[in-house]
Amino acid sequence: MLFLLTALVLLLFPVVWLFGVVFGRERKRAVRFLWFALAWGTRESAAVAECGWLWCTGRGHDVRHYDVIRRYVAGLYAVAERRLGLRVEDEGSWDGTGEDRPLIVLSRHAGPGDALILVHHLLSGYGRRPRVVMKAELQLDPCIDIAAGRMPNVFVKHGGAAERIGRLAEGLGPRDALLIFPEGGNFSPERRRRAIRRLARHRRRRDAVRAERMRNLMPPRPGGVLAAIDAAPGADVVFVAHVGLDQMASAGDIWRRVPLTEPVRARWWRIAAEDVPQGREARINWLYAQWERADAWISANRISR
Repeated sequence: MLFLLTALVLLLFPVVWLFGVVFGRERKRAVRFLWFALAWGTRESAAVAECGWLWCTGRGHDVRHYDVIRRYVAGLYAVAERRLGLRVEDEGSWDGTGEDRPLIVLSRHAGPGDALILVHHLLSGYGRRPRVVMKAELQLDPCIDIAAGRMPNVFVKHGGAAERIGRLAEGLGPRDALLIFPEGGNFSPERRRRAIRRLARHRRRRDAVRAERMRNLMPPRPGGVLAAIDAAPGADVVFVAHVGLDQMASAGDIWRRVPLTEPVRARWWRIAAEDVPQGREARINWLYAQWERADAWISANRISR
């Protein structure tokens, strides 16, 4: 199906391109999306073919799959820059100490493509090998299903993933990075309200009050984060906040905002492993404090509609 859909986009492209050139702005926008769809299909097909070749040559779980993912993600990132207007402005550094130490990366999850941007920065910008906690629905993407499925990653269906995340964090090497989205899904006001109500039902009233004060984020789910820290006590922790994609929650929002006229701004800060507090409640309190810091930065840098 992947190869057939890519061929279909390729056949449609000349017609849509002609209409875009002749008939104005909205159709030009359609051309931009078609360019991206064509790039996705061709790069996805190439990545799947590479994975097939590695499997045929007996290297089905070889580390070369990281190169496959790196080329795939970098290609999509480059096309998003050229065709969709993507620009990323960074504050802070993931490797501020200059030391080769494992990382646990905790990021907000809001807007289309933030995971792609993060993985691209880890692979191409910092030479890290990411291990990602992601939703099982992403396995519908052939490249993610095959390439990511052959590397250390976790696909989550419905909660209860803390133990699997802990196992994933075990044995993190000095150039590895475990990427977790503690909110558990893309931000939306309704999801935020449900999460706060869930905290109240579980008698986490203090956490519910703190979550209520955060206007831009859902409360972090500590289970997977704490399991990762317990399993990799020598890993530094990186927090990531970003703005610029969070106001593209629906297909209509994406259509109206492309090409992007404002950059995606990202802020990250790194906390050394020895500065992470001990004890479950102390770590939950620390996690909320870092989330509040992210929320304050987002409020100060939020791009108005």
